[in-house]
Amino acid sequence: MGLFHHDEKPHRRFKMQQKLVSIGDDYWIEDDDGHRAFKVNGKAARKRETFILEDLHGQKVAKIQEKVLSVRDKVKIDLDVGSATVKKGIVGIRDRFEIDIDEGPDLKAHGNFVDHEYKIERKGDTIAVISKKWFRARDTYGIDVYDDYATVLLLSITVAIDALASDLL
Repeated sequence: MGLFHHDEKPHRRFKMQQKLVSIGDDYWIEDDDGHRAFKVNGKAARKRETFILEDLHGQKVAKIQEKVLSVRDKVKIDLDVGSATVKKGIVGIRDRFEIDIDEGPDLKAHGNFVDHEYKIERKGDTIAVISKKWFRARDTYGIDVYDDYATVLLLSITVAIDALASDLL
């Protein structure tokens, strides 16, 4: 099974609001036709930021939670099929995040996270591109998903990166 590259048509495009990291707020992720696709439910759990990604029927498909007491900022993503940890990359030339997948190849995200212009890669192949260029609204950005099997994971990673990148400001 080959992966699509970023210059090919994505399987799906989603629209999100910038700075959705307000705890207690709910937000709908829309598909490229403007239909609601997933709900991000912001919850406050003790001293940690927590988001629940729900499908259209209100079923939890992912839990995205900040890990406390770690050396580097981390967010843990729990899915029905496994888990992942998103963490800020060690200081380097480019801004980046490392995504450790428990049952599969790890991912990397790099680019300009504050401005929502970055991509997520698996083994050098682009599997998602995040950009504000596709929308006129200043507070809106898109996620092009090139790996249909990883849609929930990639949307969850985007929510996690948004939460972690807001700390960079």
